[in-house]
Amino acid sequence: MITSCLKWLMIAGLTAGFAGAAQAEDFDIGKSEFQSSCASCHGTDGKGKGPVSDQLKVPPSDLTMLAKNNNGVFPTNAVYETIYGSKTIPAHGTREMPIWGERFNPIVNLPHYVDPYYWKMSGPEQSPEVVVRTRILAVIDYLNRIQQK
Repeated sequence: MITSCLKWLMIAGLTAGFAGAAQAEDFDIGKSEFQSSCASCHGTDGKGKGPVSDQLKVPPSDLTMLAKNNNGVFPTNAVYETIYGSKTIPAHGTREMPIWGERFNPIVNLPHYVDPYYWKMSGPEQSPEVVVRTRILAVIDYLNRIQQK
C-alpha cells in the first residue's frame, strides 16, 4: 500500500515538474517585454496601431515591416540603437526621459521591479547593464520573429 502511494506521489511530482518546465518554455520573454514596453504605441501585433497611437503626433512605425523595408534584412543594430537610445527617434523622447522611462537604461540602482529571470541571466555580479542588454536583445529577438515576409 505504501509502495503504491509512493509510486503515485512520484508520478504526480514528475508530472507537475514536466508541466512546470513546459510552461516555462512557453514563456516568451521578448514578447513579454514588447507587450509591457512597446505595445501601447506599436500595438500588440507590432503593426503600429496600439491603444494610444491615435493620440500621437507621429504615427508609430509598423515594426513587422523592418526587414522588408531594409531589403529583406532585419536591421538588428539600428533596432538596438533605437531601443538603447543612441539612435534618437523623436517620438520616443530624449534619452533623459524616454517613453519607457528607465526600463532600457542601465543605471546603478534600478528604480523598478526586475524579474528574477534577468538577475539570474546577469550572472553573479548582477550588473544592471546586463539586465538592460538582456531586455533589449529579447525585444529584438521577438521583433525579428514577427517580421512579414
